[in-house]
Amino acid sequence: MTALARIAGWIDTLNEGIGRAVSWLALLMVLVQFIVVLQRYVFGIGSIFMQESIVYMHGTLFMLVAGYTLLHNGHVRVDVFYRTMKPQAKAWVDLLGTLFLLWPVCYLIFTVSLPYVEASWAVREGSRETSGIQGVYLLKSVILVFVVLLALQGLSTIIHAMRILSGAEKPVEEASPIL
Repeated sequence: MTALARIAGWIDTLNEGIGRAVSWLALLMVLVQFIVVLQRYVFGIGSIFMQESIVYMHGTLFMLVAGYTLLHNGHVRVDVFYRTMKPQAKAWVDLLGTLFLLWPVCYLIFTVSLPYVEASWAVREGSRETSGIQGVYLLKSVILVFVVLLALQGLSTIIHAMRILSGAEKPVEEASPIL
């Protein structure tokens, strides 16, 4: 196994682990939402903290599993052409798509959001509500983690594509879409 294959494997393992761990937030969101509804409509109690926690979990879930989704080819693409392509053509699309579409977007998001996150950290931005979560700066930081994980998975995609094109790796069979 070459050094590039090990790097791709490490990135894949990282995003797989993060994706599996963070996916539990979906269940936790449902439970917290159930408790919020129960408290409000049965007991007449409201909790801004719990309501905001759902937003935090939702944002964290969708931002941190982006790399995992890319790893498993779950992102939206024009699949009309891609699904009928041969593995070599798919590898070219993955390689060029990452270089000319994914990475420039990751760079743009990172450079635009960095000052936004830094400003939030500078004042330790919190909720506008006094009983809300006083960690908005932490939630905004997830944007940067999102970009890094997605860009890393893009690197893994490029490595896998180059290895497929060189014949050093066989393409992974994609799961058939659920209709």
